[in-house]
Amino acid sequence: MAEPEYIVIVQCEIVKQRCSGYFCEKAFHERAEGFAAYPKDKPIRTLTITCGGCCGRAVQRKLTHLARQIKKNEGIDKDRLVVQLSSCITKDNFHSPRCLFTDYMKQLIARIGIECREDTHLSPKAESRRKAGTYRSHP
Repeated sequence: MAEPEYIVIVQCEIVKQRCSGYFCEKAFHERAEGFAAYPKDKPIRTLTITCGGCCGRAVQRKLTHLARQIKKNEGIDKDRLVVQLSSCITKDNFHSPRCLFTDYMKQLIARIGIECREDTHLSPKAESRRKAGTYRSHP
């Protein structure tokens, strides 16, 4: 994969009604937690969207539109985009259990041909609860 120019953070529609996304944005700018693999010295643009609600099918429409428009208007190919599924989708946490449709959304994203990665902010409290078995790590 080419170095990403754009990261699309996908947040849960239901969780987004309560969560501002502050910790995900902070983790990105610090290149910490789920964003630790991205270079700190290279500017990368971000866009935050929601899944559109259960079952997450809107992700395909939104990302297809983005890929088409960003290619047309800026010449950025979809191989320069990365989708980062937020931790509210990929893990059990305070907001909700792991999304039942995570694998489905990953299939839709793969169908478009955009790389998909998991996790954004990894709360220390939630991580300790996962280790203690209070939250499950996987479905």
